[in-house]
Amino acid sequence: MTIAADVSPSSDRELVLARIIDAPPEKLFRAWTEPELLMQWFTPRPWTVSLAQTDVRAGGSSLIVMRSPDGEAFPNRGVYLEVVPNERIVLTDAYTEAWEPSEKPFMTAILTFEDLNGRTKYTARVRHWTVADREVHEKMGFHEGWAKATDQLAELVATL
Repeated sequence: MTIAADVSPSSDRELVLARIIDAPPEKLFRAWTEPELLMQWFTPRPWTVSLAQTDVRAGGSSLIVMRSPDGEAFPNRGVYLEVVPNERIVLTDAYTEAWEPSEKPFMTAILTFEDLNGRTKYTARVRHWTVADREVHEKMGFHEGWAKATDQLAELVATL
């Protein structure tokens, strides 16, 4: 179960989603960092994740390939900037791997898992390079897509 939490963007380049999830932070952290778990919830259904690779450490890379209902693949490469187990993950698509700059940086995500006595305040702050990038992400369906994926995350961690 998820309950919306009141959190405001810190700038006009940020999108934010916050929920209270009925599971401890450790379970959410696992779902974000273990490929076999991440593949089960990361994209809003009927989209799927066909590949997830994670090297969860500062400077480690990730590759998540999202697949549309018609089978088109959307690879997303990134690098972890900060990892505090069970508390915080910061990742960006500004780099693809080994500090290799990406062709078009789009966002940096700051994920926090705040312990609320067995529940978690989960906050995803997504910061964009420009206001135009933030607007593109909103039009792509950030609020609906990330909300649906977060509901799927909550469903998954309830089973762990």
